[in-house]
Amino acid sequence: MAEIRKDEAVDATPNVTEVDVVDAATEDAAVVALDKRVDRGEPILQVRNLKKHFPLTQGVLFKRQIGAVKAVDGVSFDLYQGETLGIVGESGCGKSTVAKLLMNLERATAGEVFYKGQDITKLSGRALKAVRRNIQMVFQDPYTSLNPRMTVGDIIGETFDIHPESAPKGDRRRRVQDLLDVVGLNPEYINRYPHQFSGGQRQRIGIARGLALNPEVIICDEPVSALDVSVQAQVINLMEKLQDEFDLSYIFIAHDLSIVRHISDRVGVMYLGKIAEIGTDVQIYDHPTHPYTQALLSAVPVPDPDSRDHRERIILTGDVPSPANPPSGCSFRTRCWKAQDKCAQEAPLLAIPERFKGADGPAAHESACHFAEEKDVVHAA
Repeated sequence: MAEIRKDEAVDATPNVTEVDVVDAATEDAAVVALDKRVDRGEPILQVRNLKKHFPLTQGVLFKRQIGAVKAVDGVSFDLYQGETLGIVGESGCGKSTVAKLLMNLERATAGEVFYKGQDITKLSGRALKAVRRNIQMVFQDPYTSLNPRMTVGDIIGETFDIHPESAPKGDRRRRVQDLLDVVGLNPEYINRYPHQFSGGQRQRIGIARGLALNPEVIICDEPVSALDVSVQAQVINLMEKLQDEFDLSYIFIAHDLSIVRHISDRVGVMYLGKIAEIGTDVQIYDHPTHPYTQALLSAVPVPDPDSRDHRERIILTGDVPSPANPPSGCSFRTRCWKAQDKCAQEAPLLAIPERFKGADGPAAHESACHFAEEKDVVHAA
């Protein structure tokens, strides 16, 4: 029987909740605990101080570590059942590495990823297999993520070979055709190969593969960045429809701020391996308090000429620091117009700024800045 206890090392930042840690004595108990249902609005995936440092080595025969690339450097957040959490940021900020860590495709250097109270970074065997059945992924490139030597039917049906306990009773071919129909493709395409489809159709095949095992969480790693704008809208609308139909929870990773706002309930902004600001879509887009978020929003194209002519464009100076040698204190201070001595000496916590604590306004959300304040920017549509 799995024993439930309260986690004693809960991250103190208010964007995370207390973890009900499940201590499963056996692998069977772990698998049983993973099958329990999570009520809508309750945390289903809880990330605590997640880190991934890739070692830098020197030498040929006798290699020694001389440093590390801090791709992810202390990320904490909760994903609630039935919600979509968007993660945005510049290329190289660690978004895709977070996705791989959540799937356990990369081993975390430190930190914990709790799924239904169990730390999946410590699971193996049947328990880890059960987690991967319930957490699926849609990859960025809809062509390279599909085996060109396999038909669509084999690509989607392969999930049932890996997880035979989830295989449909009866005609597996019919189940694959039903999945194609769910994502808006002709079921008769089951014998076609990936190269015979357009980019949008291939991404729909990837989504069908993700839905095959009836997962609870789908991690979407820039699923529409390689698609045309009109096709992006089709895929996003499809994902929203499937979320309502199958009661899914999404982590949606992208760099397009407009798309993220359209689909997300909450948004986290990443910079150099850390979350700079997190809150609801209204809080982040209409009331940003972190300078980096404000700079990102000021760069979004605005269709209204009047608004475009009167807005302030924030131009960041300097290059993005190397994750192998990040700045001391606040990682954004080398490009920030508010930077002071305190920023170099002390890393800001991801928390509600002191000036907004106790307030009910939308500015009262978590921001990792010593001098967080609202700034009038033109918002992403």
